[in-house]
Amino acid sequence: MRASLLTLALASLLALPVAAQEPPPAAPTPEAPEQVDPADEAPEQLDPADEARGQDVEPAAADVVGEQGAAAAADEANSAIPLDEITRFVLVFNAVRAGHVDEVSDRDLMQAAIRGLLLDLDPHSAYLQRSDAEAFEEGTTGAYEGIGVEVMQLPDGSMRVVSPMDGSPAQRAGIRSGDVITAVDGQALTPASHEGRGPLRGPPGTEVGVTVLREGEAEPLELRVAREVIRTPSVRGSIREPGFGYVRIASFQADTATDFAATLDRLNGEAGGEGLRGLVVDLRSNPGGLLTSAVQIADDLLESGGIVSTRGRIQVGDTAFNATPGDRMRGRPVVVLVDAGSASASEVVAGALRDNARACIVGSRTFGKGSVQTLLPLDNGDAVKLTTARYYTPGGTSIQALGIEPDLVIDAKGAPTAGYAESTLPGHLAADGEEDRRPGQVLDGEEPVKAAIGALRRLAQGGPCEPPAAPPAPAANAAQ
Repeated sequence: MRASLLTLALASLLALPVAAQEPPPAAPTPEAPEQVDPADEAPEQLDPADEARGQDVEPAAADVVGEQGAAAAADEANSAIPLDEITRFVLVFNAVRAGHVDEVSDRDLMQAAIRGLLLDLDPHSAYLQRSDAEAFEEGTTGAYEGIGVEVMQLPDGSMRVVSPMDGSPAQRAGIRSGDVITAVDGQALTPASHEGRGPLRGPPGTEVGVTVLREGEAEPLELRVAREVIRTPSVRGSIREPGFGYVRIASFQADTATDFAATLDRLNGEAGGEGLRGLVVDLRSNPGGLLTSAVQIADDLLESGGIVSTRGRIQVGDTAFNATPGDRMRGRPVVVLVDAGSASASEVVAGALRDNARACIVGSRTFGKGSVQTLLPLDNGDAVKLTTARYYTPGGTSIQALGIEPDLVIDAKGAPTAGYAESTLPGHLAADGEEDRRPGQVLDGEEPVKAAIGALRRLAQGGPCEPPAAPPAPAANAAQ
């Protein structure tokens, strides 16, 4: 309900008329808003090499709420813009409209002005046009309308198939990894074909024709593929050693918490007897997603205690999430595996389990994105993605620009140090001590999982998370 009040409050501010008047008396400078990155591209336009960092999102709620929260927010914000600022804007607007080398429509100028309004706030606030807003929503729901294929766009506009999803219409139609799609519905693909939702999207039940070049085939293949609602799974799990489970969470979508609970129940059944003796939760390179899903997953592994709190300038939007009774692992050890790509909601989960002494954190320092974004839909289908709060771990620590330092650091020799972190983004919300933190490592492959399983094994035996220290080397014999 508090998230709904925040959304309504912000929406009411967007709707307020601009009052032209003299500047009001000076007031204390408000705290700057915070940061989030562009949404992940949807699978049918995804280049695996360009995964975007994620965001903790409080989507606009549909709850019917009173006007008290909105009124309080409106009173707190100064809605009157000084006349000299309005005059300066109009002068620049008219100068550009009259003097730019190319004629620019009023609509394009206003769109550019709105984008500029958000550009310098932080790296995560942004103006989303309708197609971008739809893709953003798809990233949080984990579902979209298409044929179920992951592709990489090539410079000429064609698409190389990375892989068709298991059981998808693309797989049933015979599309294979390595195929190159050169035309859709008889139209040759160009870079412009990928504007908006992309050439393969469309309503469920419709068909799309694709022209495919395949190695070993002399002629292009013409395939017809039916579109469906495609769901991108974010959770998978397995038994890695007898009694020890492994769950990989790729992102936090609307159904991620439900899928996590179902996967954990399945693994407990497969373990037999009294169920799992321990669990590894793999959050490496998880860019984040829905904050509510992260809270639910942390709650599934906690019996009590705080999970996360959010604090913004509009106090009506401040929230605090606490665990409810019912630890699905019944107190048995948990290890959380993180790396430099673990951001946002991933850091919420790791921070909650660490501060409650519920899990050992293994891996490398996390990304350090400690801000929440609210999506504010506009009447034309566009949306504003606005940073509205910072989040804090149960111990009251902000992760913003600092990240989470693991209890057990994996020094993966040869693994690259991440080329970026929240603290390296231009215009990020600064934090005390960030200059002393270097980006962590990107931990790919199975070796980090083996290290996490090793830590889990020690915990299950009543030992510490860290391996025992190596005995000191014997001193060299003194010369006789």
